[in-house]
Formats: sequence, C-alpha cells, structure tokens
Amino acid sequence: MNVSCDGNIVTVDGVKDFRLSQILECGQCFHFDKLDDEVYEVIAFGRAVKMEQSGGVLRIYGSSMEDYEGIWRPYLDMDNDYGLIKESVIKADSALQTAVNEKDGIRILNQDFFETLISFIISQNKNIPQIKQCVKNISHRFGDEVIGYNGEAFYVFPDVDRLHEVTEDELRECKVGFRAPYIMNATEAVYSGNVTKEKLDALDIEQARELLMTIKGVGEKVANCVLLFGLGRREAFPVDVWMKRIMESMYFDGKDTKKLEIEAFAVKKFGNLGGYAQQYLFDYARTTLFK
Repeated sequence: MNVSCDGNIVTVDGVKDFRLSQILECGQCFHFDKLDDEVYEVIAFGRAVKMEQSGGVLRIYGSSMEDYEGIWRPYLDMDNDYGLIKESVIKADSALQTAVNEKDGIRILNQDFFETLISFIISQNKNIPQIKQCVKNISHRFGDEVIGYNGEAFYVFPDVDRLHEVTEDELRECKVGFRAPYIMNATEAVYSGNVTKEKLDALDIEQARELLMTIKGVGEKVANCVLLFGLGRREAFPVDVWMKRIMESMYFDGKDTKKLEIEAFAVKKFGNLGGYAQQYLFDYARTTLFK
C-alpha cells in the first residue's frame, strides 16, 4: 500500500481484502453514519473523519498523516494480511468458503475498550440502528465536541471519568432503557480499577471473560464481543441468535444447541482464527443466509 497526505486528506492506495461497508456494517461498531455507497462518517478515538473507498483506494478526510499512523491504521487493522487470514479460515473448514467469498472485505477493527464495553451492553435486545442511536445520544449529551473534516461539530464517546458523573436517570434519557444500571455498574467497575484493559490484557481469555462477567448485564456473548472487538482477542467467538442459527445449521444437523456448546465447538475447530470465522459467518448469516 502507498500512503500519502495532501492537506487533511490521507490517501491509501492499493488496499486489498478491504470493503468499507462490510467493515463498518457487520455489527462490530456503532459510531458511524453512511453518507453514500462506500462513504461514511466515522467517529473514534476522539476524532471525526469521512472515509471513502473507490476500488483499491481509501481516502480519509480530516486526518493528518500522524493521525493515520497513530489512529486509523491500527483501527482499520491495516497491518494484518487478510488474504492469508481468509486462506487459513477456509483451510480450517472449507464449509466457510461461501461466507468468506461473500464477505471478503471484512476486517476486525481495533476499538476503544471502554466504548466497546458500553456499546455491547447497550446492544442487548436492540437492532443495529437502535444501538447506533443510543451511542449517538450518549456521545452528544456527555461527550466532548470535536470539529470534523467538514468544519461541523461532532461528539465523541465520553471517557470513563465523564460517564462516571452521569446519573441513571440521565442515561435513561438517552433511550438505553433497562440497560442504564448495567452501564452504571460497568462504568464504576472501570473507574474503580476493578476491570481495566490493563488487567484484562494480563489474563488468559477464560480469566478475562470471567472478569468481564462480574459486571452486571455482561454475559458470555457481550464479554466475547468486548474481548474480540475491544481487546484484540481474535480467538473469541461470540454466539448470538444469528450465530446460533448458522452454527446449528452447519454443524449440529439443525438441532437446538446450547450457546456454550457451540462456543466450545468453535474454539476447538477454529482456535486463534475463531473471531475471524465468527465475523464472516455472522455477517453472511445476517445479511444473506437468513435475510
């Protein structure tokens, strides 16, 4: 890839195994808006940019080269060879060939831990547009204002110190419903130092999952999403209703199977590729197979 910067536009020429719409809309992040085909506003790590893809060229408007190297390059997981990852997933099980081919531009983002934790607590029993709206509500009400790529004001997700000052009633006004006390508990756990990225990074995945699940409202699925998308644990394999359906269809003769059994099967079958396999299968099931 060739990367250049002209003013406040970073151009990445030669991107492969990369489709912006698949990356942003596959259910792993919620702080973005679609402007046009393969054109999105993205807010992450205190920045608001416009990303636009045309073939093998990605342009990031409102970014310096320093921000690209320090924020967007790692955020978009640019240094991983997804051609090799896809080959490895298919080698692990050729039955995933169709899902990988259909969703061949997916990458797993490296997101902020705290925002990811709160976002997936919100995600319970909500669809993606509803989750996005809640994240936007919280950001607009409690987050810092930043000037985006077009001179417009955007609002970033509040950090743990700011969200710790918020009351449960104020959270409910952001339309999070019954999840408000869970958000309060999660914020306190991170603020107090009981559950932090540093502690979680030092644990093996089973221990990290158990620690995350000490937070009220965080079960196996939410914990695995946080591990995968907010902590870089690519072996994590979240199982929700979509994954349950597709895994039962592919591996359990269509029989009703407990989520823990499905997860154990996936860990054994895919190992450190579990998160990648899950994401190809999840988006394929959600948008194509069970549409």
